[in-house]
Amino acid sequence: MRRLDASEPGFAAEFDALVNDRRESTSDVSADVAAIIARVKADGDAALADYTAKFDRFDLDASGWSISKEECAAAYDALAPDLRDALNLAADRIRAYHAAQLPENRDYRDGTGARLGARWNAVDAAGVYVPGGRAAYPSSVLMNILPAKVAGVDRIVMMSPTPGGETNPVVMAAAHIGGVDEIWRVGGAQAVAALAYGTDRIAPVDVVTGPGNAWVAEAKRQVYGVVGIDMVAGPSEIVVVADNRNAPHVIAADLLSQAEHDPTSQSILFTDDAAFADAVAVAVDAIIPTLGTAATMRESWDANGAIVIVPTLADAIPLCDRLAPEHLELAVDAAEADALFAKVRHAGSVFLGRETPEAIGDYVAGPNHVLPTGRRARFSSGLSVTDFMKRTSFLALDEKSLAAIGPAAVALAGAEGLPAHALSVSQRLN
Repeated sequence: MRRLDASEPGFAAEFDALVNDRRESTSDVSADVAAIIARVKADGDAALADYTAKFDRFDLDASGWSISKEECAAAYDALAPDLRDALNLAADRIRAYHAAQLPENRDYRDGTGARLGARWNAVDAAGVYVPGGRAAYPSSVLMNILPAKVAGVDRIVMMSPTPGGETNPVVMAAAHIGGVDEIWRVGGAQAVAALAYGTDRIAPVDVVTGPGNAWVAEAKRQVYGVVGIDMVAGPSEIVVVADNRNAPHVIAADLLSQAEHDPTSQSILFTDDAAFADAVAVAVDAIIPTLGTAATMRESWDANGAIVIVPTLADAIPLCDRLAPEHLELAVDAAEADALFAKVRHAGSVFLGRETPEAIGDYVAGPNHVLPTGRRARFSSGLSVTDFMKRTSFLALDEKSLAAIGPAAVALAGAEGLPAHALSVSQRLN
């Protein structure tokens, strides 16, 4: 765990190193992924069966290629009541939050009488990737499927590997709640390729979303343009800005909530109190051995964790902006949290106040937990309904409005050396 102090010489260089630290996979998987995509394009279902036998250790033909809606409904019915209620609460809140995101169509006339506007439509089909190894998360099923449903997507396809042929009943129950149309027991880069290009069994989609390992992320990168994607995401991260009025063990748990995802996850604390920083570090070390994810947390915290001492908490915000974190907690009084938040420019999602742990956002808050990582919050946003929609502009002119703006178009076409463009307009003007 790194410890930095903004008042010490050398801080700027140390913080630059923290900002520029790349925790994403150092192995070059692009060539392997390109080969997998090419094989799926060429051999379709046969390639999917071969890769599934190799990587997930089961026979698709013998075990079945898909999971039926009836199996998902049975998994939902078999859930413990408290877990079923929790999933339903999460779904209701996610659905309501994303319904409020739906964009409005526009249709108006400007001062020339020209009619202008734009109309939003959902894509025809969306593919959702759901990991099946270390990260089998029913919450991610809801976070990816429900925005697509709210957007109005007609066909939602879920790709989820089942290593050893074993399915996750809570993931299946979440798929039932979300209303997914198809579930295929295929994972990895080959699943992304199947969604993009289609096979005899699996029809292609228009958009691919969802988390995955380095191969899945690289596959999404390579098929972008054939299909839309949500983002290329890397390891999870959290930044907590906290004063000494917080309980150290509470802030320690917040930091560890992301450290337990993966050894490459990152947790960073900013505080203006060195003694509080010490107390949080002690609390982190005390909590780790008590939890089942201790090995992952220990590796993540030791390799990627950091505590940064700043003169004031306001001084932390420009530093947070440079990190552009996936999650940012402002663990201070409500009024101060609002004041600090007003200065934040770059963060995937922000959690305001002492009683707002990031972990709530992973499950039941409503905003999407699929967020930009690796400083991508500088230029991108979390998953939303508009990732499953596209906007079509339209224009309608009459003689008056064409006469008002047409001559300028003729002049510009002439300047660009495009006489047919100019002729198309001028013939109507004459």
